[in-house]
Amino acid sequence: MMETALTLQHRIESQDWNHVDEQLCGRGFALLENVLSADECTELKVLYSQDHLFRSTIDMGRYRFGEGEYRYFRYPLPEVIQQLRTGMYPFLVPTANKFVRVLKTSAGYPTGHGEFLSYCHQEGQKRPTPLILRYEEGGYNTLHQDLYGDVYFPFQAVLFLNQPNKDFGGGEFVMTEQRPRAQSSAEVLQPNQGDILIFTTNYRPVNGVRGYYRVAMRHGVSRVKWGERVAVGIIFHDAH
Repeated sequence: MMETALTLQHRIESQDWNHVDEQLCGRGFALLENVLSADECTELKVLYSQDHLFRSTIDMGRYRFGEGEYRYFRYPLPEVIQQLRTGMYPFLVPTANKFVRVLKTSAGYPTGHGEFLSYCHQEGQKRPTPLILRYEEGGYNTLHQDLYGDVYFPFQAVLFLNQPNKDFGGGEFVMTEQRPRAQSSAEVLQPNQGDILIFTTNYRPVNGVRGYYRVAMRHGVSRVKWGERVAVGIIFHDAH
């Protein structure tokens, strides 16, 4: 596992993070391609059945979140998920602090993920938020935001564990953007197995004629037409 973790850290570091910054600022999302192999994705998928790894299981239909099921991991997180969470965070902090700076919303984010989690815990947000989501035929997820408390990181990520049009049909990742006094616009994406999509948790700044303003963003999953869709959500803040 240590060799895998070191290799994964190298893959994280080798990404074009300047391009990620440009995409997050300009569109609210950025795609990292081929971060994990098919075998690594399979190893993560089989975690779903290991009950001892999870603190809770949510039936989306029961809460009118959609149709499907997701499970929140407990601490300690599986090594690959922990490595992705702590490894990507510092590369996203400069963009996060850029959002803070132009919108003048807070004091900013520390460079280390451990320090940021310590702040979450001081504010009563102590429950881990990384999760694994599974949709079968007919499954979907309504548009939402993953905030979990007053303290949140402005970006999160989703890791796609199986291949569209081979393992499942439909199930596209959907994002909407709501600009003030305007109709919502949508982006529909279908990343490949092993890709990671980084996207805005709550809002992104847009520069208008009177300066920067907030554009709210939400995300969800369209209905799965056939097969099984499995993904891991990596949220950098903890929950109440």
